[in-house]
Amino acid sequence: MKIAVIGTGYVGLVTGTCLAETGNSVTCVDIDEAKIAALKEGITPIYEPNLSVLIERNLGEGRLNFTSILTEGIDGAELIFLALPTPPGADGQADLTYILNMADELGPLLTQYVVIVDKSTVPVGTAELVKERIAKFSNVEFSVVSNPEFLREGFAVSDFMKPDRIVIGASEERAIQVMESLYKPFVRQGNPILIMDEKSAELTKYASNAFLATKITFMNEIANFCELVGANVDAVRLGMGADERIGKRFLFPGMGYGGSCFPKDVQALHHSGTLEGYYFQLLDAVMRVNDNQKTILIPKIKAYFQQGLSKKKLAIWGLSFKPDTDDIREAPALYLIEALLEAGVELVVYDPEAMDHVKSLYGSRISYAKNAYDALNQTDGLVICTEWSVFRSPSFSTMYKAMNHHVIFDGRNIFDPKEVRAEGFDYFSIGR
Repeated sequence: MKIAVIGTGYVGLVTGTCLAETGNSVTCVDIDEAKIAALKEGITPIYEPNLSVLIERNLGEGRLNFTSILTEGIDGAELIFLALPTPPGADGQADLTYILNMADELGPLLTQYVVIVDKSTVPVGTAELVKERIAKFSNVEFSVVSNPEFLREGFAVSDFMKPDRIVIGASEERAIQVMESLYKPFVRQGNPILIMDEKSAELTKYASNAFLATKITFMNEIANFCELVGANVDAVRLGMGADERIGKRFLFPGMGYGGSCFPKDVQALHHSGTLEGYYFQLLDAVMRVNDNQKTILIPKIKAYFQQGLSKKKLAIWGLSFKPDTDDIREAPALYLIEALLEAGVELVVYDPEAMDHVKSLYGSRISYAKNAYDALNQTDGLVICTEWSVFRSPSFSTMYKAMNHHVIFDGRNIFDPKEVRAEGFDYFSIGR
């Protein structure tokens, strides 16, 4: 099929590249000319495992193209994916400006039947709005479909190529057939393509992310309570996860959730409820607990350094909101950095992929290490904010020699407390 993907952010770039990988002819469109020029050279603007390899291969074989000219990108397209930003407003409402403006722009450009696919995460009723906006200026038949993405950063290519389910919100049989044909190569192992109405598809995305955010937040509450009563959250987590009704995933406590999806989507669903006169009490609690969890280590750090934090030097390992991505949007590490800087702490940070993004925010206010051990030189302690694999099996003897004061505040519970203390470190984690 001939496909256009409008927007080369995280979702658009992964979607376009993976669709090209299965033999489709894909053109990705973006107004950022510098980004398009870089992508034409195979330079990927985000870090996502295996993505750059697929981009290079499909560019070389002519299945994947990039342009900043909309008419060029959609020429002859059978499907047009809208993968545009829906940033939260001050009240948490998803901003549909980019999508609706594009709908206005697309209307007069359509020359043949095409399926318009909402790939962005959008509030209930957006497909209907997009259809109305396009219809104002279009003289040809078209369909609007909701096709939410369920991509985990760090696993996005794998998630797209081997999805556990594909959700298609469509009410027209012609559009359903086009979408089923498109996704047939991705579900050869029998995972379902779920056909439903557009509004249900839109809500499925929000409901899924809000539930996962709730599960994480509940486990963080249990971890905090474990510390008060002397229980071990690792044991509790295993006991809970063995129940098939609960499952093992998303039960790891830590410094809260971040990233581009969970915070934005929980806020947007909460606000959508308000607009309809419904108060999501549970989501309100989830957001409040998660905000507090991002700085859950600060009281422990302050209690440990009883003489005060001013002029203390601390190292931070991990800046991205999760491992295997360079995304720092709503990363708990940023909230911790702000609190520590305000307390007068000197910070040295290290992350395998997110350093440049953090440097653009903080500049010379903090120091940036070449590697994990370099960050520890002459420090009074280490704070771990992201569970990158490279941090999991360090040389504790090397760490010990580098540090002036031997204390670790582990916001992701990546070490065994007994082992770390046996190496001569004071050790504080979450819920243990």
